[in-house]
Amino acid sequence: MKKSFPTLALCLVLQACALAPQNNPAAELTRQADAWDAAIVRKDMAAVAANMAPDYRHIRDNGDVADGPGFLAAIGSPKLVIDPYKVEDFDVRIYGDVALLTGRTRMTGSYDGKQFKSHYRYTDVYVRRDGKWKVTSVQITPIAE
Repeated sequence: MKKSFPTLALCLVLQACALAPQNNPAAELTRQADAWDAAIVRKDMAAVAANMAPDYRHIRDNGDVADGPGFLAAIGSPKLVIDPYKVEDFDVRIYGDVALLTGRTRMTGSYDGKQFKSHYRYTDVYVRRDGKWKVTSVQITPIAE
């Protein structure tokens, strides 16, 4: 059976749409955040840094503030080992070129050979600049066990 030209054209258009990347910022940010977490665990400092904006700030659980180089030095320390962790209650809210990513993390690992556990809620602020999302700020708040 021969397909008519309009039917064939419609099939090709539908196939092209299925293969084309979808403009879904929430899905893009979710993938990007997951990749950043994985890079932190495996200490891929190039991948961690590539996700960060030049004006990155990290507000720690004690209120101290670290800039990008300070954050990279802290997580890149050979004394720090972070076990793979899972983010819970993950949410993405987008406001134009700004996105708030929130969630909860239970993290385990060791620092200088001493085991640690932490449970915290976080907010990551991403900004889209030149078409790319970069994390500009992270704040973590401890959750009591």
